[in-house]
Amino acid sequence: MSTNLATKLREGTKKAHTAAENVGFVKCFLRGVVEKNSYRKLVANLYFVYSAIEEEMERHKNHPILSHIYFKELNRKKSLEQDLSYYYGSNWREEVAPSPAALAYVERIREVSQSEPELLIAQSYTRYLGDLSGGQILKGIAQRGMNLNGQGIAFYEFQDIPDEKAFKNKYRQALNDLPIDETKANRIVDEANAAFGMNMKMFKELEGNLIKAIGLLLYNTLTRKRSQGSTEEPDTEAGLATAE
Repeated sequence: MSTNLATKLREGTKKAHTAAENVGFVKCFLRGVVEKNSYRKLVANLYFVYSAIEEEMERHKNHPILSHIYFKELNRKKSLEQDLSYYYGSNWREEVAPSPAALAYVERIREVSQSEPELLIAQSYTRYLGDLSGGQILKGIAQRGMNLNGQGIAFYEFQDIPDEKAFKNKYRQALNDLPIDETKANRIVDEANAAFGMNMKMFKELEGNLIKAIGLLLYNTLTRKRSQGSTEEPDTEAGLATAE
């Protein structure tokens, strides 16, 4: 029995996805304005989030449901460690700490792992599918915006996934084939929407630093609403703002 979970997640998180992409930090990023200090704080926060997701997924790798979407090739912790070494130096572990929003995000991941492990599906989906979908576009924006010359972008590189489109299809099929009922599927969609909200809070925390760096006038120009029908906004199919 299929619950079409992949479709439910895509359709059920559209509003949250749009809201996340309209956070000022994300809008500036998508328009090519990437301030290094804000960005490295984001990388640090993502390190704590992905560490939690990957530790909990590893803990449940033999779970009757989670085992079906346990793909180690998705893991981002090691790539984020490379990036943190680039941005903070070799003693980066002493330099970084989760922000309040990132800490709350990590606590939620740990909580669902304990109480309702199947909800880790939503946490994994919300981050990894976006990374695969928009990663290459975002990698290019980061490189140009911060003049990186190929360093500091390991997060966007999936060395163990040679064909990202084929892998996304495999992942979606695995979601659809999960042995869950409609009630559980709906719980997973709700958790995915909550994950979007937690990502948005992390992005919003970075806006103050960004405004200081680029000035309020430029920030307001970059984040103002586009006229209806505008095609100026690049379609990253999520990526930075998460989901697929």
